[in-house]
Amino acid sequence: MTAAVPPSDGEPLIRLSGRSAVVLAAVSLIGLVAYSWPFFVDPGAALDTSHSGDAPWFFVVLLPLLAAVVVAELSSGGMDAKAVAMLGMLAAVGAALRALGPGAAGLEPSFIVILLGGRVFGRGFGFVLGALTIFAGGIVTGGVGPWLPFQMFAAGWVGLFAGMLPRWRGRAEVAALAAYGVVAGLAYGALLNLWFWPFAAYSPEVTYVAGDAFGANLHRYLVFWATTSLGWDVPRGVLTATTLVLVGRPVLGALRRTARRANFT
Repeated sequence: MTAAVPPSDGEPLIRLSGRSAVVLAAVSLIGLVAYSWPFFVDPGAALDTSHSGDAPWFFVVLLPLLAAVVVAELSSGGMDAKAVAMLGMLAAVGAALRALGPGAAGLEPSFIVILLGGRVFGRGFGFVLGALTIFAGGIVTGGVGPWLPFQMFAAGWVGLFAGMLPRWRGRAEVAALAAYGVVAGLAYGALLNLWFWPFAAYSPEVTYVAGDAFGANLHRYLVFWATTSLGWDVPRGVLTATTLVLVGRPVLGALRRTARRANFT
């Protein structure tokens, strides 16, 4: 196998191959459908009272696709055994941090690992890292339920988009990561509410109406999110951004030095 050309300064250490990009697109499409379907159902459609029946199917689809991303990277030379070991180590660290603060007051310290891993190692690595971190954290904390595959999708996207940020370095890089941390913290909570919102009964102003116009249901959902979840999502974003400002630069440097000494590229 021909040795890969080291990435230029600021480029991800593990570049996404074409096959991995196709698999990631398929995974993201499935996740998009899983979150957005309530806005497109027919009027009068009968809804199950929970996702307890369909959540196992999301696992059946999601886990093999995550493995397919890793296999595609291995076969194309984008990742090697050392990169997979780094993936496992960072996922374990993220799971341990999740056990220390499993969503209390919306705080998610594992986001720090997901964002930094995705930033340094690239989009595909970040997506798999986010999903595996939540999966391992769910097992460690006993938080396994119909919500877990939805958490895995959302955290995977957190890592994916961290790897797509502009290739700045220094203070600009940390500032971009901190700003993204705020956005990711808010978006994560906004997405997760969608797994249960259509099945719960609230006041008419925020209750889902099957088959209603997209704009009407979207307005109800945004009001629901602002009044019930925003107070949890803001601390998540603030904690992520603050931690990145304090420790982001040295941790980024340590990850990059470790990866280069291990000769990932």
